[in-house]
Amino acid sequence: MKKILLLSDTHSYLDNAILKHVKQADEVWHAGDIGELSVTDSIAKLKPLKAVYGNIDGAKARSEFPLHNRFMCEEVDVWITHIGGYPPKYNNKVRNALEANPPDLFITGHSHILKVMPDKTLNLLHMNPGAVGKHGFHKVRTMLRFKIDGKHIKDLEVIEFQTKTSQSIPS
Repeated sequence: MKKILLLSDTHSYLDNAILKHVKQADEVWHAGDIGELSVTDSIAKLKPLKAVYGNIDGAKARSEFPLHNRFMCEEVDVWITHIGGYPPKYNNKVRNALEANPPDLFITGHSHILKVMPDKTLNLLHMNPGAVGKHGFHKVRTMLRFKIDGKHIKDLEVIEFQTKTSQSIPS
C-alpha cells in the first residue's frame, strides 16, 4: 500500500503547511505548473516525486520532467499530464491515446478546479487536485491525498488551505 499526495499548479509556491503533508506521504505526484524548480527539489529531498511540466514551466522544468508520465503504482496504471481535460471533455491532444489505451487513473492539473470523477465509458478515474499555489483565481488552495492498495484507490481526502483572507468593509 502507498500513501500518495497529489498536487498541481504550485506556481513556485511551497510552504511548511504543504511540506507537512509531503512528509506524511510515501510518494508525491505533481501535475504541472511547477514554477521554480526549488519546489520540486524541496519535495524530492523528502519523498519520491513523480511530476510533469505544465504550460507555465520553462526550459529547465521541461528538461527535467516529461509532458506525460505514465507508470504503474502497485497494480494501478497511472497517467499524469498537465492539460488533459476531464470526462468526457478530454483535450484533443490526448483523446485518441486515452481512448486507445485508457489508464486506471488519469490525472490532470491546469484548471485550478478540484475534480474527482469516474469515466464509466473508459472505465477510469479522473483526478485534478486543483491548485495549491497562490497564483490564480481560486479562493481555496487544494491538494488530494489517497492510498493505492493493489488495484484499489481508497481513502481519498481533500486538503484545503485558504488563499485569501476576507476583509471587512468599513462602514
